Formats: sequence, structure tokens, C-alpha cells
Amino acid sequence: MRHLTLISLCVGSAVFLAGCSSKQSEEDVQRAVQDVIASDESSLNDIMLTVADPNEAVAYFKRASAEQPERIDYLRGLGKSLVRAKKTVEAISVWTKIAAHPEVTNDDRIDYADALIRNSDWDGAEAVLDSIPPTFETYKRYRLEAMVADSNQEWKSADHFYETAVGLTTRPAGVLNNWGYSKLTRGNYREAEKLFGEAISYDDNLFTAKNNLVVARGAQRNYQLPIIQMTQIERAQLLYTMALAAVKQGDVAIGQGLLEEAIDTHPQHFEAAVRSLRALETNVTR
Repeated sequence: MRHLTLISLCVGSAVFLAGCSSKQSEEDVQRAVQDVIASDESSLNDIMLTVADPNEAVAYFKRASAEQPERIDYLRGLGKSLVRAKKTVEAISVWTKIAAHPEVTNDDRIDYADALIRNSDWDGAEAVLDSIPPTFETYKRYRLEAMVADSNQEWKSADHFYETAVGLTTRPAGVLNNWGYSKLTRGNYREAEKLFGEAISYDDNLFTAKNNLVVARGAQRNYQLPIIQMTQIERAQLLYTMALAAVKQGDVAIGQGLLEEAIDTHPQHFEAAVRSLRALETNVTR
């Protein structure tokens, strides 16, 4: 009898354990499915924030955040997508919601300040940046701090922030160009020229820096194009910029020659340069 009871207990235990094992397997499967869904969702979010058309990304994140308004990651995606789509006012509205969200991060606040700067709300951006602890040090934070300092004409602080930002990134071309432009607006043309040159050394496709470099040289009455990599179209455009700088300095004859060279250099019809040359010639003949 005792032997039969033991057998019954063993059989019962086996059934119970089998039931537990089956239940555990189902939970593991469900967990695995959720992990795959989360992974796919994360990948789709990343695609929408990088390579997708900005307006498509806006539509995607609007739909997602409407369905799950408590999800801050969807709100972030919407805010970033609106900035990419150049819908700054709408983006600021979204970032304001994110700033009040219980899961807001310092990175979110920096993105909020970025959106405010894009809308020329310098005071608002400064207030947001001031709310971030000084121990939170990132490239984007210092780049924005530099731009705000520039807007306040706090040159010493701006230089400090630009220098710090350069040291926190492996791709400093953009911030070097911004720093150079800051020097340009202050009339420090030689320093601006140096910074634009550094920016190009990191990214020789950055035409804005090339154009700014020519402006800085022209302001010093140096009308020779810099020795940098450029396409034929870029060369024509840079000659045009140099011509305008020469005319602005009162060196009209040099400007006229540079305009003619720009027209001859451009592989297609260079309408802007042609109009400028005609206007210049008309004024000269008068």
C-alpha cells in the first residue's frame, strides 16, 4: 500500500512538473516574441529617424504617439522628425511636452534647446540649457552653449564652448565652421580663415566652410582662391563669392575680372554671375 502511494505521488509530481515546464515554455516563447517585436520596433524607429523621408517619419511617429501617448520614445521620434522636416514651431510644442514628461532626460532637454534655437528663441534655449547640470558634458550641449554665447556677444565664453565642443567629437567640421563664422562676424578675419581651413581639413565636402573661407580672405583683400579640393562648379561659385567680396571692398575692376572668370569656369550658364557682371558694367559706364 505504501508502495502504491509512493508511485502515485511520483506520478502526480511528474504531471505537476510537466505542467510547470509547459507553462514555463509558453512564458519563454511569449517573452521571446516580445523581444523580437521590440527589436523590430526599435529598428523601424531608427530607420524613420535617419534615412526615411522626414514627412513620412512625422506621420509614423504621430500615429504611434497618438496610439500610445505615454510612450516618451514616440514623442522623441516625433520631435526629432519635425525638426528634420523643418516644422520648427510644431517641434517646439512636442519638445515642451517631452520636457514635462516624468521620463525626460538631459539629452531631451538639449534637443529641446536645439529646437528653440532653430526658431531663434535664444532666451528660451538659454533657460533650458541652464536647467541642465554642468556635470552633463556632451558635444551637442557645448555646441549649443557656444551658439547662445555668440547670440549674447559673450565672445570669451563662446570661444571656450566652441573649443570644448571640438574636443568632444571626432567630426568637428561643422562646429569649426560655426566657430569660424563667429570670428568672421567679430571682424577677426585671420582667425576665421584658419578655422574654416581646419573645418575643410576634416570634411572637404563642406561647401559652406569653403565659401566662408573665401569671404574671410576677401575681407583681407586676398583675392586668390585657397588651395583646397573643389569641383569645377564649386570653383565657379567661389570665384563669384570672391568677386562680390572685392566689389564690397571697392575693388571693382578686380571684382569684374573675377565675375568673368566665374562665368568662363562654370560648366553651365551661370545666371547669377552674368546678372552681377551686367549690373556692374552698367554702373561703371554711368
